Amino acid sequence: MNRPVALPRQLSDAELAVFATAGRRRELIPREMIFRKGELGRAMFVIESGTIQLEFGDGMPDKLIGPREFFGELALFIGNHARVANAVAAEASSLYVIEHAAFERLLETEAALLAHFMRRSFSYLVASEQQLIQSLKRRNEDLLVTLDSLRQTQTQLSTAERLVRTDELTGLCNRRGLYHYLEELRIRRDSTMKLGLLLIDIDRFKQINDHFGHLAGDQTLRAVAAEVGNAAMPCDLACRLGGDEFALLAQVPDAETLRDRAAQIASGVRSLCFPGPSDGLRVSVSVGGSLCHEHADWSAWYSDSDCALYMIKGEGGDNYRVIA
Repeated sequence: MNRPVALPRQLSDAELAVFATAGRRRELIPREMIFRKGELGRAMFVIESGTIQLEFGDGMPDKLIGPREFFGELALFIGNHARVANAVAAEASSLYVIEHAAFERLLETEAALLAHFMRRSFSYLVASEQQLIQSLKRRNEDLLVTLDSLRQTQTQLSTAERLVRTDELTGLCNRRGLYHYLEELRIRRDSTMKLGLLLIDIDRFKQINDHFGHLAGDQTLRAVAAEVGNAAMPCDLACRLGGDEFALLAQVPDAETLRDRAAQIASGVRSLCFPGPSDGLRVSVSVGGSLCHEHADWSAWYSDSDCALYMIKGEGGDNYRVIA
């Protein structure tokens, strides 16, 4: 079996103990509001028990986070930070509130531990910001192409070609986009990195369509596609192969990094929470992966990763396996 992977926002035993000592304990009843989107914050929160729901709005799926995880840390790092989501207790919960003054005292008494915590937190935040920047950059480029297409036939053809390579529902590359990427892979490759392939399959997707309807099925596909995209770096390719099957072709330093990407996708999908008519819908994925042999082709890479995916499916799904 795979080694347990600590989630990026999950505290170590030592960090949890320090924050529990410094924080103010708060008990929450179901649906109690912790803070609202747009509020200025001066405190970080650490979950001791229960589940907290982060409601981002703007068509983005909610997220559920649980014990040992933290949120709201930017309020401590930069001060008076506007909250980017509503935070609500999904059930009876308890958490520790770490105010700015308490955090400053910890910086003096637990410098080494806090330095490690902040470095990991900043790494997570920077990765998220880089992903957002890349997404905004792509949107901006799409807008420029669309404007130019009104004036130039050449740009119109270029835009049409790009759209042919994009999955209409999820916005990820489709198989045409994948094959085009593979054709250009030699010039896209970083010679210091290895190539890895993850195949992602939604567990019991037919049951989702049957029970919640096809609109919920489409919402699920878009949400899973977003989690696959979040795990992709700028040099990687996230795509929808068809139906409920996705792929991530990633350039990674080693198999452990590829496993971490698989764990990130599985965990991110597991924490999705859909409000409204899809309330109660819980989604999981099976992820199979492998490092790609340099002298093999796509069909061999796919076959190796599909074997790993088949093993996970046979064990009930909601997990990942990467073959080195």
